[in-house]
Amino acid sequence: MHRLMCALGSVLLFASAVSAENVSFMQGKRFAVGDYTSGKVCIVEADGHVSWDQKAPCCNDLWIQPGGSILFSTGHGAKEVAKDGTVKFEYQSKAEIYAVQRLANGNTFVGECTSGRLLEVAPDGSNIVKELRLLPADKPGGHAYIRNVRVLKNGNYLVAHYGGRYVTEYAPDGTVVWTFKTPGGPHSVTRLANGNTLIACGDSGTPCLIEVTPEGKTVWELSNQDLPGAPLKFLTGFHKLPNGNFLISNWVGHGKFGTAPHLLEVTPEKKVVWSFNDHQTFKTVATVQVFGEGDAALSGEGVH
Repeated sequence: MHRLMCALGSVLLFASAVSAENVSFMQGKRFAVGDYTSGKVCIVEADGHVSWDQKAPCCNDLWIQPGGSILFSTGHGAKEVAKDGTVKFEYQSKAEIYAVQRLANGNTFVGECTSGRLLEVAPDGSNIVKELRLLPADKPGGHAYIRNVRVLKNGNYLVAHYGGRYVTEYAPDGTVVWTFKTPGGPHSVTRLANGNTLIACGDSGTPCLIEVTPEGKTVWELSNQDLPGAPLKFLTGFHKLPNGNFLISNWVGHGKFGTAPHLLEVTPEKKVVWSFNDHQTFKTVATVQVFGEGDAALSGEGVH
């Protein structure tokens, strides 16, 4: 096995290649990350240095927008900030917020954890144009009720119910159309092009990344049983790359600071071909998305 290791100050970028099928996609790529514990979002260049950052308390979700601005969650809100620091969108709430997504109609989706509200917010940030309550107003969900949420192409909502250890797809009227019990607290979830669902689980149970069919069958799973050294601590965000590999954010909180890579690129064959460590700059990376050409988000399936 050929290994390439490059120390860049406090940054360690790692790649290995054993065949044409096990080659890193992330070598030479820029990416954006949210650091939950340090309270910031950053753009990291291909050589590992941070070229842009913004304050973002308890950031758990972010998206690269056209022109290179970043849309991200802020613990009790959501914000989009341009490259020059201009605030292009902002929404604030008393509820805890860990999910945000820009919709095709220009509105912004916000998932409120403690209130259990799924919201569509107008571009000015002050007007809620659509609301679905998963809980009665007098019965808040608590800190662990929701983490990541994705609005699907069919208009349904795919919700990671972290504390309950299940993922549910809701119709726009709140009807449950699909649910799946997870082996750990689900943090992030998305629907793949093949119709399966990709789920990242945290440390309340088994840290793992799983792909499940609509029938609830697990067809692929990555856990510490598959990797030497048990590097997976709390899987939060991910970005499925165009070559089929998975870029995973590995949250190293809950007493595990500095004990494992922040990011790992893993092949479908469960080989780690790239990792990112910078424990001086970052505490707990909770979400990641990769840049493509220039300031645009990576094209392709790019689910994240």
